[in-house]
Formats: sequence, structure tokens, C-alpha cells
Amino acid sequence: MAKLFHHLSLREKLTDAVRRVSARMRTDIWFPHLLLALLIASLGVVNLVTGVEKLAPHFPAVVTMITVHKTFEWPPGMLTALAGLLVLIMSLGLALRSRLAWAICLLLIAGTLALSLHQHWLRWSSMVYFNAAILFSLIIFFRSFSKSSLAAGTLLSGVSLVLLFGYAMIGTYVLGGDFSPPIKTWTNTLYFVVVTLSTVGYGDITPKTDNAKLFVVSLIILGITVFATSVSTVIVPLVGNRMERLFAGEKKRMRKDHYIIVGENPLAQNTYRQLRQRKCDVTVILPSPPTTQWTEDSELVIGDPTDTDVLRKAGVEYARAILALRNDDSENAFIVMAAKDIAGQVKTVASVKNSNNLQRVKRASPDLIVAPDILGGELLAMALSGESVDGNNILNNLFIAKTP
Repeated sequence: MAKLFHHLSLREKLTDAVRRVSARMRTDIWFPHLLLALLIASLGVVNLVTGVEKLAPHFPAVVTMITVHKTFEWPPGMLTALAGLLVLIMSLGLALRSRLAWAICLLLIAGTLALSLHQHWLRWSSMVYFNAAILFSLIIFFRSFSKSSLAAGTLLSGVSLVLLFGYAMIGTYVLGGDFSPPIKTWTNTLYFVVVTLSTVGYGDITPKTDNAKLFVVSLIILGITVFATSVSTVIVPLVGNRMERLFAGEKKRMRKDHYIIVGENPLAQNTYRQLRQRKCDVTVILPSPPTTQWTEDSELVIGDPTDTDVLRKAGVEYARAILALRNDDSENAFIVMAAKDIAGQVKTVASVKNSNNLQRVKRASPDLIVAPDILGGELLAMALSGESVDGNNILNNLFIAKTP
């Protein structure tokens, strides 16, 4: 038993140390999305530079192919340079936690990794290991890229469409002699690209060589993928937000005399269940969709709980109380201060997990500070040392501070 207790104590110390370091470094602001964005941006720069270096000696041949319509062959480095450029652009979306940017980067890095292994006959170099590590990290931290911002989605969709259109125009013009009838002007190039990407396919211009057929296949696949992704990231959120405002927005704005809970830990969930059993109206604010369904969708608000717009959406001006029950003590203090800025009369409750943060949370002047973890440590120490359990001390430790 002594060994087991010692093991648990050490684990708790390590957990507390990690929590402190995380809070001081504010990892919630930059990890993992900004770190992955920087790594992927560096990968894009390396691929872009490598591709340009390989492409530079063949640049005159590329110009000749474009001007005189010779038989097209992809020069070395062109695909690597294009992939590097696209990855570099998409890294900006990763910094914004965009789900669209995450999906595109995942596909591009997986394709780049497969191409590298194919070119080097499955030999693992340092660059291949770097690609594999980034791909693995994207898969692990996929939950961190859950934002479907309309502005970011529109920007990334626009960039994807421009790159696709450029690829289609240049490739079609270079391969013009491989079509029947041959494509010799930019007007015919534009016509063929629009007809192909829109999947209309009149059939008046058709590919006649293997290179041209494979190129048209790539256009069709990329066109369907990019257009479908653009629709899902721009049109669907617009329609969904409009429908949500029509059917649920008014009901949420009219909610009054309710309780607002911020957090998804066991304390927040148990508090939610107890309030609902007492027929109280509850609104829950979470920074991202819950991992398990423990609250009704109509009671859920997704967003940054320290953002005043999110608090207003939850109806903090008309709430009975707001309960900041997140695991991060500093975030609970910020939530209390933001709520008081909007609605000074609303009752505020903040939970504290670390006794070292108690004075900091008190500076936010919440009406009540709840410290169940500190109480648990007090009870455990009293039980192990043989002290008698005093009910008044228990209440004083559970509700550490109550300000008028």
C-alpha cells in the first residue's frame, strides 16, 4: 500500500508540474496548431526550394514546350515545387485551426511521402522521416483543427481554386498538340478547362495520347475534390448558420434566469445534471464540440468562453449565475472578469484546482470560489494522519471564499 500511495503521489506531482508549465507557457494558445504550422511551412519551403533547384536547368525546355507545343513531359522538380508551394500556403490555415487546411495538408504530405518513397525505392532518408513525423502528428492532433471559419474557409478555397485553374490552364496549353483537334490558343485552352472542370464535357475536344488522357483524369479528380470541398466549407456553413438563426437563435436569445456552465470536466457535468434535475435552465459553453453527448444541442454554445461575444450569445446579461469550472484556474479568472465586464450584476462562481492560484483567482472577485480538489487533498491528509474530520472545516475548504 505504501508503494502504491507513493506511486500515486509521484504521478500527481508530475501531473501538477506539467499543468503548471502548460499554464505558464500558455500552450493552449500555440500548441499544437502553431507548432505544426511552422513545421509544415518549413517542409513547404524545403520542397519548394528543392523543386526549383531541380527545375532550373530544365526551365528553357519548359519555355520551349509552352511556345512551340512540343510533346510534354513533366520536368524534374515541378511536382515537388508545386506541392511545396501549396503546403506553404495551407500552413497559414493550420495556424487558424482550419479543418479544411488540415485535410489538404494531410493529403499533400501523404502524397509527398509516397512520391519520395517511390523515387528513392523505399529508402528512408532524413527528409522522409520528417514527412512521416509531420503526417503522424497531423493524425494525432486532428481534434485541434476543428474550426470551420467562413473567412478562413473562403480564403483557402479561393487559393485552391486559383492553383487548380493555373495548373489546368498551363497543362492544357502545353499539351495542346496531344488533343484532337489541337489546342493552339489560350481562348481554346480556357474553353476546354471550364468545360472539363465543370464536368460538362461536350466532346468536341478530346485527348488522344496517354499523357493527355492522364492529365484530363487528374483535372477531373482535382476539380471534383476542390469544388466539393469549397462548397462544404463555404456554402454549407452559410446555409447552416442561417437555418440555426431561424430555428434556434430566437429561442436562445430569449432565455432568461438560467445558469451558464463553462467546462467539460466531471465537476461541470455533475453540476449540469444536478441543476437539470432541479428543473433549472442551463446553458453550457465549450471551446469545441464535446467528446461525448452529455448536454442538449439547444443548450450548447461553442466558442471561446473569455470572448464577450460568446458570453452574450449564451445570454450572460440575463443569467442567474455563470460557473467557470474549467481545469485551468487562470481561464476561470478570465471568464469571471469577462462576465463582470458585460453584466456586473450576474453572480459568478470560479473553481480552483491549485491552491497556489487561489490568490490570483480572488483578484477576479468572484462571488464564490469552489475548491473540490483542495478539499479532497485535505480529507486524504486528515484520514492518513488520523485526525478527526470536522464538518465546518470541510465546508470552509470546499467554499474557500465568498465575497459580498
